[in-house]
Amino acid sequence: MTAPTLQLPQRPRRPWAVVGWLVITAAAVLAFWSVDIAWERLADLPAEIVRYFGLMFAAPNWEKLPEALWQTWRSVEMAWVGTILGILLATPLSLLAARGFGPAWLRALLRGLFSLIRAVPEIIIAIVILSVTGLTPFTGALALAINGIGTLGKWGYEAVEAVPPGPIEAARAAGGSTAQVLRWGVWPQAEPVFWSFWLYRFEINVRSSAVLGLIGVGGIGDMLTSYTQYREWSTVGVLLIVVVIVTMLIDGASGAIRRRIMEGSRARVLR
Repeated sequence: MTAPTLQLPQRPRRPWAVVGWLVITAAAVLAFWSVDIAWERLADLPAEIVRYFGLMFAAPNWEKLPEALWQTWRSVEMAWVGTILGILLATPLSLLAARGFGPAWLRALLRGLFSLIRAVPEIIIAIVILSVTGLTPFTGALALAINGIGTLGKWGYEAVEAVPPGPIEAARAAGGSTAQVLRWGVWPQAEPVFWSFWLYRFEINVRSSAVLGLIGVGGIGDMLTSYTQYREWSTVGVLLIVVVIVTMLIDGASGAIRRRIMEGSRARVLR
């Protein structure tokens, strides 16, 4: 008796995937082709970088250090206020956008709003609202808060939907209202994730506040723009040193707190 021949399945054809990759490749080639780039100057780039690093860091102007620290503190304040406002606005909206806690039409509306906000950079939002609030740090804080609604809202409803359903079903079986289910069935499990997201958003806002200073809303970015325009590179070097150190310290502290929240304290070995 002859053994049956095995017929391998045909490789699936995906013409639309091929067309998509061709379109992406063509767009990338056209983008490089249409941009007016002096490619011959790329060879001079390393030497120019070394030259400007020497201008900025060979002899920094430490007399500007107190002012740099003060303006950096204003940027941190801007980031902190923007984070708090974003949390207060985004958290209840994210709960309503979660599946099972809000009507379908409201979920679709809120998720579309979160996507729309995420598509607009903070600096564009600040330019739009500065006609009302003026060139003040509060303008930057509002821009960070509005932009934070998009990210915190999305992270929030995803965290709620990832909660195990057991406590939620128990709260509903006990006759709890939607608010009570969120309070006792969702929040105890989702709280560490929310705290982690809030701290991470604060880290993002600290870096973004320096960028918002480019349009004149105050902080270290405003000072950095002014001294760069006047080509006072020794002062620019001091500003960059302050920005890098402060940002790294905040990121390190926030990261340690986030790890403590998510992982808990480590057990000590008793000897």
